[in-house]
Amino acid sequence: MRASLALLSLFASGAAEAQAVRHIGPAEAPIAAATDIPAGARTVYLSGNVPDVADPAAPAGSVARYGDTAAQTRSILAKIEKQLAGLGLGLGDVVMMRVFLVAPPGQPRMDFAGMMKAYSEKFGTPAQPNKPARSTMQVAGLVDPGWLVEIEVTAARK
Repeated sequence: MRASLALLSLFASGAAEAQAVRHIGPAEAPIAAATDIPAGARTVYLSGNVPDVADPAAPAGSVARYGDTAAQTRSILAKIEKQLAGLGLGLGDVVMMRVFLVAPPGQPRMDFAGMMKAYSEKFGTPAQPNKPARSTMQVAGLVDPGWLVEIEVTAARK
Protein backbone atom coordinates (compact mmCIF):
# COMPACT_ATOMS: atom_id res chain seq x y z
CA MET A 1 0.00 0.00 0.00
CA ARG A 2 2.79 2.44 0.93
CA ALA A 3 4.61 1.64 -2.32
CA SER A 4 1.41 2.31 -4.25
CA LEU A 5 0.94 5.67 -2.51
CA ALA A 6 4.57 6.61 -3.16
CA LEU A 7 4.22 5.64 -6.82
CA LEU A 8 0.95 7.57 -7.10
CA SER A 9 2.59 10.61 -5.50
CA LEU A 10 5.55 10.36 -7.88
CA PHE A 11 3.23 10.00 -10.87
CA ALA A 12 1.09 12.97 -9.75
CA SER A 13 4.12 15.23 -9.28
CA GLY A 14 5.45 14.23 -12.72
CA ALA A 15 2.07 14.94 -14.28
CA ALA A 16 2.00 18.37 -12.66
CA GLU A 17 5.46 19.15 -14.00
CA ALA A 18 4.46 17.99 -17.47
CA GLN A 19 1.59 20.45 -17.42
CA ALA A 20 3.72 23.53 -16.72
CA VAL A 21 4.25 26.06 -19.51
CA ARG A 22 7.43 25.00 -21.33
CA HIS A 23 9.85 27.16 -23.30
CA ILE A 24 11.48 24.84 -25.85
CA GLY A 25 14.70 25.40 -27.75
CA PRO A 26 18.50 25.50 -27.55
CA ALA A 27 19.85 27.19 -24.42
CA GLU A 28 22.12 29.44 -26.49
CA ALA A 29 19.28 30.75 -28.69
CA PRO A 30 17.90 34.21 -27.83
CA ILE A 31 14.32 33.02 -28.37
CA ALA A 32 12.37 29.83 -27.80
CA ALA A 33 11.79 27.66 -30.84
CA ALA A 34 8.36 26.93 -29.38
CA THR A 35 6.33 27.27 -26.23
CA ASP A 36 4.02 24.56 -24.96
CA ILE A 37 0.97 25.84 -23.11
CA PRO A 38 -1.01 23.14 -21.30
CA ALA A 39 -4.78 22.96 -21.23
CA GLY A 40 -6.21 25.04 -18.43
CA ALA A 41 -3.38 27.58 -18.40
CA ARG A 42 -4.28 31.21 -17.91
CA THR A 43 -3.51 33.07 -21.14
CA VAL A 44 -3.31 36.85 -21.46
CA TYR A 45 -2.94 38.80 -24.71
CA LEU A 46 -1.47 42.31 -24.48
CA SER A 47 -2.15 44.69 -27.33
CA GLY A 48 0.74 46.35 -29.10
CA ASN A 49 2.71 48.71 -26.88
CA VAL A 50 4.64 51.71 -28.13
CA PRO A 51 7.35 53.78 -26.42
CA ASP A 52 6.81 56.59 -23.96
CA VAL A 53 8.14 60.04 -24.79
CA ALA A 54 11.82 60.21 -23.81
CA ASP A 55 12.42 63.89 -24.66
CA PRO A 56 9.31 66.09 -24.47
CA ALA A 57 11.33 69.02 -25.86
CA ALA A 58 11.99 67.15 -29.13
CA PRO A 59 9.61 67.85 -32.02
CA ALA A 60 6.40 65.81 -32.17
CA GLY A 61 6.67 62.97 -34.66
CA SER A 62 10.46 62.79 -34.43
CA VAL A 63 12.56 59.80 -33.44
CA ALA A 64 14.43 62.11 -31.04
CA ARG A 65 11.19 62.43 -29.06
CA TYR A 66 11.15 58.66 -28.34
CA GLY A 67 14.81 57.62 -28.64
CA ASP A 68 16.62 55.11 -30.81
CA THR A 69 15.47 51.51 -31.31
CA ALA A 70 17.18 50.23 -28.13
CA ALA A 71 15.72 53.04 -26.00
CA GLN A 72 12.24 52.52 -27.46
CA THR A 73 12.46 48.76 -26.86
CA ARG A 74 13.49 49.33 -23.21
CA SER A 75 10.57 51.72 -22.75
CA ILE A 76 8.10 49.26 -24.21
CA LEU A 77 9.41 46.27 -22.25
CA ALA A 78 9.12 48.31 -19.03
CA LYS A 79 5.49 49.08 -19.92
CA ILE A 80 4.79 45.43 -20.70
CA GLU A 81 6.42 44.35 -17.44
CA LYS A 82 4.22 46.80 -15.51
CA GLN A 83 1.05 45.67 -17.32
CA LEU A 84 1.85 42.02 -16.62
CA ALA A 85 2.61 42.75 -12.96
CA GLY A 86 -0.83 44.35 -12.67
CA LEU A 87 -2.25 41.01 -13.83
CA GLY A 88 -0.12 38.95 -11.44
CA LEU A 89 2.29 37.89 -14.20
CA GLY A 90 5.86 38.73 -15.19
CA LEU A 91 8.15 38.75 -18.20
CA GLY A 92 8.99 35.10 -17.49
CA ASP A 93 5.36 34.28 -18.36
CA VAL A 94 5.65 35.73 -21.89
CA VAL A 95 5.23 32.84 -24.34
CA MET A 96 4.93 34.73 -27.63
CA MET A 97 6.20 38.13 -28.72
CA ARG A 98 5.61 39.98 -31.96
CA VAL A 99 8.01 42.86 -32.63
CA PHE A 100 7.35 45.43 -35.34
CA LEU A 101 10.37 47.57 -36.30
CA VAL A 102 10.65 50.58 -38.57
CA ALA A 103 13.96 51.46 -40.22
CA PRO A 104 15.44 54.55 -38.54
CA PRO A 105 15.42 57.66 -40.76
CA GLY A 106 18.09 57.44 -43.44
CA GLN A 107 18.63 53.70 -42.97
CA PRO A 108 17.31 51.05 -45.35
CA ARG A 109 16.81 48.35 -42.70
CA MET A 110 15.41 48.01 -39.22
CA ASP A 111 17.81 48.22 -36.27
CA PHE A 112 17.54 44.56 -35.22
CA ALA A 113 20.75 44.80 -33.15
CA GLY A 114 19.35 47.73 -31.15
CA MET A 115 16.16 45.82 -30.39
CA MET A 116 18.14 42.70 -29.42
CA LYS A 117 20.39 44.70 -27.09
CA ALA A 118 17.38 45.84 -25.03
CA TYR A 119 15.54 42.50 -25.38
CA SER A 120 18.57 40.58 -24.08
CA GLU A 121 18.56 42.68 -20.91
CA LYS A 122 15.16 41.21 -19.96
CA PHE A 123 15.00 37.71 -21.49
CA GLY A 124 17.37 34.77 -21.10
CA THR A 125 19.20 36.35 -18.17
CA PRO A 126 20.20 34.69 -14.90
CA ALA A 127 17.46 36.70 -13.17
CA GLN A 128 14.82 35.85 -15.81
CA PRO A 129 15.91 32.83 -17.90
CA ASN A 130 12.68 32.26 -19.87
CA LYS A 131 12.61 33.25 -23.53
CA PRO A 132 9.43 33.55 -25.58
CA ALA A 133 8.80 32.34 -29.09
CA ARG A 134 9.06 35.49 -31.20
CA SER A 135 8.53 37.01 -34.61
CA THR A 136 10.34 40.19 -35.61
CA MET A 137 9.46 42.04 -38.77
CA GLN A 138 10.22 45.31 -40.47
CA VAL A 139 7.18 47.40 -41.26
CA ALA A 140 6.88 50.51 -43.40
CA GLY A 141 5.65 52.66 -40.53
CA LEU A 142 3.70 52.92 -37.30
CA VAL A 143 1.01 55.42 -36.28
CA ASP A 144 3.46 58.05 -34.98
CA PRO A 145 6.38 58.70 -37.37
CA GLY A 146 8.74 58.85 -34.36
CA TRP A 147 7.97 55.29 -33.28
CA LEU A 148 10.50 52.72 -34.42
CA VAL A 149 9.15 49.86 -32.29
CA GLU A 150 5.82 48.28 -31.35
CA ILE A 151 5.61 45.05 -29.34
CA GLU A 152 2.66 42.81 -28.50
CA VAL A 153 2.90 39.76 -26.27
CA THR A 154 1.00 36.71 -25.14
CA ALA A 155 1.64 35.47 -21.60
CA ALA A 156 0.55 32.22 -20.00
CA ARG A 157 0.84 30.55 -16.62
CA LYS A 158 -0.43 27.24 -15.31
